Amino acid sequence: MTYCIGIRLNAGLVFLSDSRTNAGIDQISTFRKMIVYEKPNDRFMVLLSAGNLSISQSVREILQLEKVDRGPHHEPLTIWNADSMFDAVRVLGAAVRRVYQQDGPSLKAAGIDFNASMIFGGQIKGEAMRMFLVYSAGNFIEATRETCFFQVGESKYGKPILDRVLTPTTPLDEAAKCALVSMDSTLKSNLSVGLPLDLLVYREGSFQTDQIVCIDDQNPYFQMIHSTWGQRLREVFEGIADPQWGGGAAEHPLLAPSARYEPMRKITRPEERIV
Repeated sequence: MTYCIGIRLNAGLVFLSDSRTNAGIDQISTFRKMIVYEKPNDRFMVLLSAGNLSISQSVREILQLEKVDRGPHHEPLTIWNADSMFDAVRVLGAAVRRVYQQDGPSLKAAGIDFNASMIFGGQIKGEAMRMFLVYSAGNFIEATRETCFFQVGESKYGKPILDRVLTPTTPLDEAAKCALVSMDSTLKSNLSVGLPLDLLVYREGSFQTDQIVCIDDQNPYFQMIHSTWGQRLREVFEGIADPQWGGGAAEHPLLAPSARYEPMRKITRPEERIV
């Protein structure tokens, strides 16, 4: 399994992925799930992948060469000549479908689902940053102001902090911190997600980045995140009052008089009553 996060903000983009791949409790390996496609001063794109490793690796390789026909009077569309991120993600969708055509039947015959999901985001000169979530069929949706982040893989454990913290105006460094807390929560609850992590921060209009790091268990900042987040959660938890059952003078009573919350009780038939 895996866990990847892509965040689109006004100031830029944040991408984070783990690197654990497992095919059983004794078949655990490390593979990078982030790849960067860069053309200096023209385009910068990042792909995160989850699902079947053989599928995602094939898509990643094909994407660099994939061409989409645009008719007799136009050169084929690639990620390197696309005028927009929308066109670039169309090429990615075509690459996914091509892998499905090549490998889908044999995978199905072996009882293996064609399972791959991807986050693809970046910026092409002349347009704003964009980010997409791509499904196994090659179709996709785009991040919006209302939904400014995507997750793929084992997403449920790390979603609450993203929901509570992220907005389009969140600063990039704060978003990177939020993503790492989300990943730490996932690492704590799911052994199929593991270190090292790949973190990349892209600033709007730069078409390059030097803010990219591979994080292992010796990384001092992530060690701080891991220990501090757990400690602060316990402190907040202990600072919340215990349930107050009595009502009356209690500021926040748990049990208040109401017929609505009467529990269900077994109805005793007359012949079952003890005389």
